[in-house]
Amino acid sequence: MSLSLDHIVIRVQDLEQTIADFSALGFTVQRGGTHADGATHNALIGFADGSYFELIAFLRAAPEHRWWDPEHRVGDGFVDFALLPQTVAGTIDAARERGLHYQGPTAGGRLRPDGERLEWQTGRPPGVDLPFLCGDITPRHLRVAEGNVRHHANGARGVANVTVVVNDLDASLARYRALLGDFSAPPAPLSGYGVRLAVVPLGATTVTLASPSREQDEAEGFAADLHRHLVSRGEGVFAVALDTPERDAARYFGRDLTHGAILELVAGS
Repeated sequence: MSLSLDHIVIRVQDLEQTIADFSALGFTVQRGGTHADGATHNALIGFADGSYFELIAFLRAAPEHRWWDPEHRVGDGFVDFALLPQTVAGTIDAARERGLHYQGPTAGGRLRPDGERLEWQTGRPPGVDLPFLCGDITPRHLRVAEGNVRHHANGARGVANVTVVVNDLDASLARYRALLGDFSAPPAPLSGYGVRLAVVPLGATTVTLASPSREQDEAEGFAADLHRHLVSRGEGVFAVALDTPERDAARYFGRDLTHGAILELVAGS
């Protein structure tokens, strides 16, 4: 069953400041509105490849919410990502037949600032190393705007890669195969860095599963960064590479303005 990247979630404390900061980095930011449960509001950064960033902040205490960060102990940064299925129910059924149990479909929605009400369904994964599912009930262009809002002054046009840090690479890779169907992605060591990687194909982008293979007290460089992420934030999105056709535009974005998200712009074809 075909699945593609839908969006990547960045949780922040101050949505207005985050909108200003990402705008200063050359992104076109759209205000999204308030979610149906009243717990969160968001803003979106849409890309030409159809994916987007969701900048999300809490409006009230919400201990029932999977992204709630009590007393801001973890802080801003990447918290999740979603895949777009043909149908949420069909994808959940197919994954279940392969031994992977997603919860759902669960209804979701949001009221846009212009009064348009959006509806979708989600499927929740059994572990935080996996993406959730997000499929539209109302037309997708209402949720993910098209046109000039997908143009960015910094040259970003889409998501090239999502790096996901995991504890057990082999176990996570097996779960991704159960979700996506079989694919060729043999795990391999990153020579000299104490890290094992597996690259999962996902339409126009890739997901790189990364796991430190050295003990924490022996890790250095990239492996140490992965260990720190696992300790402080747990498994999940570690970094994102955005694609640009402009070679001179490639760069890392300052984490003070990305609100802790490790984000770079890489020159593609």
